[in-house]
Amino acid sequence: MRLGLTLSLLFFITNSWAQTKLTFYEHIEPLIAKNCTGCHRPGGIGPFSLQTYQEVSKRSEFVAKVTQIRYMPPFPADRSFQHYANERGLTDEEIALIQQWVAQGSVEGKKSKEQKLAKGKERDASFVSMTMRQPDLVLKMQNAFTVPNTGVEEFRYFHIPTGLTEDVMVEAIEFLPGNRKVVHHSRVMVDTSGRMAGLEGMHGADPKLAEFQKIPMADEFLYGWVPGNDRIQFPDGVAKKIKAHSNLILYMHYSPSATFQTDQSEIRLYYTRKPVEREVQSLILHEQHITNPPFLIRANQKASFFMSLGPLKEDISAISILPHMHYLGKTFKSFGITPDGDLAPFIKIDNWDFNWQMTYQFEKLVKVPRGTVILAEAAYDNTEENLLNPFKPARDVGFGWNTTSEMMEMVIYYVPYRTGDENRLQVTSTK
Repeated sequence: MRLGLTLSLLFFITNSWAQTKLTFYEHIEPLIAKNCTGCHRPGGIGPFSLQTYQEVSKRSEFVAKVTQIRYMPPFPADRSFQHYANERGLTDEEIALIQQWVAQGSVEGKKSKEQKLAKGKERDASFVSMTMRQPDLVLKMQNAFTVPNTGVEEFRYFHIPTGLTEDVMVEAIEFLPGNRKVVHHSRVMVDTSGRMAGLEGMHGADPKLAEFQKIPMADEFLYGWVPGNDRIQFPDGVAKKIKAHSNLILYMHYSPSATFQTDQSEIRLYYTRKPVEREVQSLILHEQHITNPPFLIRANQKASFFMSLGPLKEDISAISILPHMHYLGKTFKSFGITPDGDLAPFIKIDNWDFNWQMTYQFEKLVKVPRGTVILAEAAYDNTEENLLNPFKPARDVGFGWNTTSEMMEMVIYYVPYRTGDENRLQVTSTK
């Protein structure tokens, strides 16, 4: 029934538009701006830019194909469970519109008066609204790192001085991989001790690392970059604080390489331009919060694991959630159970895609009352039926940073709750 309705709808739409001259600026650009340019822009995570007519038109047939099969735009989360400020997705009608535009020859058309006035400025006041803004501080790895040609994954720590002479409030954070061929993922932390310069380039398995790990971080999770993720931009009035004389600690995971590769990744910080009312904090759940250990997925078996944290000691407002698993992951779900027994939904992913991991920013701040227990559940498939299983034949897999190991983690950005947060839309002003 659903297929019949869809085909009938597409037939009706296509015939309705057959007599209409579709143009890029009038019909297509709004769809591209909303769903594509957040990733497909210079320096973005997309492999090419789609910001101009010329860029879209030369790939118009490709765009039509990947949108028709719903490969693009990617958005794994279930939008009936929770809505997000940075969610993407095309309706059947919008997909048909793109198809018809391409069939008519991908006509450019003319810009409207508003589009001409907006030239050089960001038109979309959403979470991709900082596309045209320059970062306030760019921090590169002090030296380029050479990834060896051993075909083995590399885990390295890097120490990056900020040079800050005063505290700064950061409303957006972006990680730019220096070499996308080998940068697998990264985690950015903040150190205020001034005692960690010695771990520059240190391997994750170096026994000397234990001494540095005894030093508490000022921020254990400033930002994390994983495949598919993009910058984080906080709503107006809240920000991450980085203290004067802080240093960034960058934990890098490099993919195996058969050739020598060099990388010098960078972190871009955007300072707030409006008064800051509350500081953003990071709530982290990881393997130590698993309630049915050990975290071991036996060969040729499927398994589910559960995490729990709480009860919370204060009312908080959740800004976003970033779940993380590897190739055996199949589903992920997280929510809170309040003291009154109500559900605070965070995320539900029915078809985990390792290549599209995101920081999902809630459409509205989610109130999580004091006493709430935060829960997460994840399912894994370690059978050979899982085409993404890195081992053939399957073997036992436990926790580990290697891609061939598995993980179960999630990070929630939050601020202390204020009355009315649950009605506050996460839409920032144009920068």
